[in-house]
Amino acid sequence: MFPQNLKYMESHEWARQEGDIATIGISDYAQSEIQDIVYVELPEVGTEVVQQTEFGVIESVKAAFDLYAPVSGEVIAVNESLLDAPEQVNESPYDKGWLLKIKMVALDELDVLLDADSYRHSLRSNQNV
Repeated sequence: MFPQNLKYMESHEWARQEGDIATIGISDYAQSEIQDIVYVELPEVGTEVVQQTEFGVIESVKAAFDLYAPVSGEVIAVNESLLDAPEQVNESPYDKGWLLKIKMVALDELDVLLDADSYRHSLRSNQNV
């Protein structure tokens, strides 16, 4: 349910490290709670983001939810396909539904994120999943 190679935030964002690049998205749990995603607002390439601060918004037919950066750095890519097909986040949250890529400024920021087992435990503790 939660890929082991990712790091997670309690706010349900994930990060996949590839060298000093982190691909960012939201967890399968988050997309299932949000349900029918109709819009994703993401920062422009070149924007600097700071760990645990808001970088965008994801909207469903029910509500809007803020997105938080799992790591700090410069946005080097955004998933442009989400502009026309935001439902990809629902259909494939770990692959086609990724949100952005960040060139990290501090790799050790990943150390404060949760591994898959800790994230699963957090969900069970906080939301009775």
